[in-house]
Amino acid sequence: MSEKDITVPTTMKAISQDMLGGPEVLHEVELPVPQPGPSEILVRVRATALNPTDWKHRANQGMFLPAPPFVLGWDVSGEVVAVGFGVTLFQPGDEVFGMLPYPHGHGAAAQYVTATARAFARKPANLDHIQAAALPLTALTAYQAIVDTANVQAGQRVLIHAAAGGVGHVAVQIAKARGAYVIGTASAPNHDFLRDIGADEVLDYRTTDFAEAIRDIDMVLDPIDSEHALRSLRTLRPGGIVVLIRPTTTDQLHAEAERLRVRAVSLLVEADHQGMNAIRKFAESGALRPTIAGAFPLADAAKAHALGDTGRTVGKLVLTVD
Repeated sequence: MSEKDITVPTTMKAISQDMLGGPEVLHEVELPVPQPGPSEILVRVRATALNPTDWKHRANQGMFLPAPPFVLGWDVSGEVVAVGFGVTLFQPGDEVFGMLPYPHGHGAAAQYVTATARAFARKPANLDHIQAAALPLTALTAYQAIVDTANVQAGQRVLIHAAAGGVGHVAVQIAKARGAYVIGTASAPNHDFLRDIGADEVLDYRTTDFAEAIRDIDMVLDPIDSEHALRSLRTLRPGGIVVLIRPTTTDQLHAEAERLRVRAVSLLVEADHQGMNAIRKFAESGALRPTIAGAFPLADAAKAHALGDTGRTVGKLVLTVD
């Protein structure tokens, strides 16, 4: 397919908000279709996934974005429809998936997005757009924590908190693909799910104090907060590491980690072509498959956000884009 075969409109549908608040502040708008600049591609979005950062920024603005109006969303699966100067990785017609650069590259809840070409990789051939859109932010977070930061090796013991959630259920699979022994914390109804995707042990955080029950851990992935991470330090063997994926570190946490001869670090996910290619290979090999909690048309974004607000979903919520 050549670029001249693809007709791109001048305007597109997107989900925006004019104020902070509940899901009801989200509404459909018509915006100009962006144009790809140097090293960028224009992608026709077919699906975009929601993450906790979406509903947190929708309600509270968070620490990264300016005041609304804005279009949220970072996960993308779709087709390249145009390329900017200097792009060699893709051409119009290629199916791609990726994460718009976090945090300031938001805007995936729309029919078209532009971003640097190296934020994307070719979509796994065995996944549809809904499944592929569910992976980028969560899988990059897990990959950058488990592989890039902790360098988890075969036989090491990995503890994953909130293991049935978006990042957690992907992290279980990536850690298992690295040959780790994986322990996940989750409520009892999610234990069978976690065992099905590869967890070696599952602990009910509602009835068991993980900090007392678990020992000799090499790496902890903690998406909760710094107080929770402080307790996670007690599970580590000397030289182990806790990776937080929320910006909530404290001096107390680092002082305690130093005392115990372990590490505690905070990770902010980055767009990464190499990481996306690794995720594609995991998916195509069958080692990584996202769980979809629900798929909604773009126009029903408020319904998807309301479900996300409950904090009770297993896997990912996805918006499909016509």
